[in-house]
Amino acid sequence: MPVYRDEAVVLRTHKLGEADRIVTMLSRQHGKIRAVAKGVRRTASRFGSRLEPFMVADVQLYEGRSLDTITQAETLGAYGALIADDYASYTAANAMVEAADRLTDAEASLQQYLLLVGALRSLSRREHGPGLTLDSYLLRALSLAGWAPSFQDCSRCGAPGPHTAVVVQLGGVVCPDCAPQGAPRVDPETIALLGALLAGDWEAAEAASETTQGRANGVVAAYTQWHLERGLRSLQHVQHDRARSGAPAPAATRIPPAEPVPTDPVLTDPVPTDQKASG
Repeated sequence: MPVYRDEAVVLRTHKLGEADRIVTMLSRQHGKIRAVAKGVRRTASRFGSRLEPFMVADVQLYEGRSLDTITQAETLGAYGALIADDYASYTAANAMVEAADRLTDAEASLQQYLLLVGALRSLSRREHGPGLTLDSYLLRALSLAGWAPSFQDCSRCGAPGPHTAVVVQLGGVVCPDCAPQGAPRVDPETIALLGALLAGDWEAAEAASETTQGRANGVVAAYTQWHLERGLRSLQHVQHDRARSGAPAPAATRIPPAEPVPTDPVLTDPVPTDQKASG
């Protein structure tokens, strides 16, 4: 299949030579793709602006030995400029695409693709707070990758919850009998918010206080760092922005797997065909 076509969201780009770029994309049908976009750094480029981070495009590629070559690109979702206009949204989007880059490979994952596109679209439309959108995305992306957290029943023995002890190494919340000595405790409001973010209950999530959102962010960040083995560099900027806004600093807590990922139309709807544009 020397020539193929797919929908893809741009994760990151790197300069190549004087005028080219290497573009890393998460596609709908072909998983993660690394391809060369020739001449896109020239001012006269036909599709340079369509291949910036956070953009969703219909791309045509020519298969190569090590890197494919992008021959055409048509904009499906122009989210880049809208996201870049707001610093909090921009840092959240960077953390999302970095996580997507780490969680996906060359095998197709339609759910991961739709989740990322939906989250970026939500950020661009300011539908929810950037921090809440990011935390919800991370929980669900990790769940799709096989690390779904348990926020209700004990993740070790299955004892009915709610529980407030959080032990990441054991899979999330644990009952008093399973909790090791000194296990960190999280207040019920934060546990409820984490469950709402995983389930896509935005009414409950947005009703949470700034303090509760900050604590939940700390749990999500720690859970993400644990399962990705090394930290997401972009999260440092997101957390720094929270600190400047007066939100509590993330706690050094952690959490892991158990439940299927609920479908949330806000974060998973595909790009509507009537939004396609050539610009």
